[in-house]
Amino acid sequence: MTSNAGQWLALHRSMCRIRAFEETALAAHKAGDIPGPLHVSIGQEGVAAGICLNLRRDDRITSNHRGHGHALAKGAGVAGMMEELFGRAGGHCGGKGGSMHIADFSVGMLGANGVVAGGIPIAVGAAQGIKLLGQDSIAVCFFGDGAINRGPFLEGLNWAALYRLPVLFVCEDNQVAAFTAARDVTAGAGVVARSEALGVPAATVDGNDVAAVDALAARLVAEVRSGAGPRLLHATTYRHTGHTSTDAAAWRPADEVAAGKQGEPIARLEARLLAEGIASAADLAAIRAAALAEMQSARTAALAAPWPDPATAYSDVLGA
Repeated sequence: MTSNAGQWLALHRSMCRIRAFEETALAAHKAGDIPGPLHVSIGQEGVAAGICLNLRRDDRITSNHRGHGHALAKGAGVAGMMEELFGRAGGHCGGKGGSMHIADFSVGMLGANGVVAGGIPIAVGAAQGIKLLGQDSIAVCFFGDGAINRGPFLEGLNWAALYRLPVLFVCEDNQVAAFTAARDVTAGAGVVARSEALGVPAATVDGNDVAAVDALAARLVAEVRSGAGPRLLHATTYRHTGHTSTDAAAWRPADEVAAGKQGEPIARLEARLLAEGIASAADLAAIRAAALAEMQSARTAALAAPWPDPATAYSDVLGA
């Protein structure tokens, strides 16, 4: 690790909060308190935490349908996120967006997106605006490996490279698009080769090594912020769960799941914190417990929160 002890502990806390939020949300969904399925990122926390800790509040991010971690790591309020999942009036989107469409403009979270690759052109547009305004903030776009096979990936990277826009593209490669192995539907050498062919320098990192993600993100964010143009960070990781909260993932081979969970990001960082004497087992347990208590408290509050007023059904709707 190249960061200081405080940075390592911040990364650990961020990942624990993401994990606790999603485990709490899954429990609430199972209890019937959350309408509709959830797309969780359990096992992928190292990517969101490692990148967002290098961002400023005025930097913008866009996300995909699996975006709870990105929103939390960027600073979105837990209460507003939980209430959004519960469909309550106090949610960040008034309870109308739900799990797949959380946005919190106050921290630069421009929104999750239920359309695969849908966040790419939004991030590029945000970066274009940043450049036109002469600001030194940047845009960061999170998307999965399935997005690289859709048109917005080509269009977005081409536009960003052409105008040297301040945008960092982040491909969270969890090796599966919905229920299909990415290798079965992706031709050629993959995302890095495609990015470089479009004139966007790219680098790969082990997304389960949050320290490595942090280090690479620090370098790429600095390059983008300096005016060097867009960059792409390809993070390999593994999703522990099925596609949604209703998918038991029985279609996945047991040996693949076991191998995929080896070296998962939270346990991996904890082993290094213990080995380097930065934290004790009790310290780490306390961080995990605090994260879980925070999320359970938010769940209790969300369950008691009011539903949206029916009179607001058509507010915030284009053309209404």
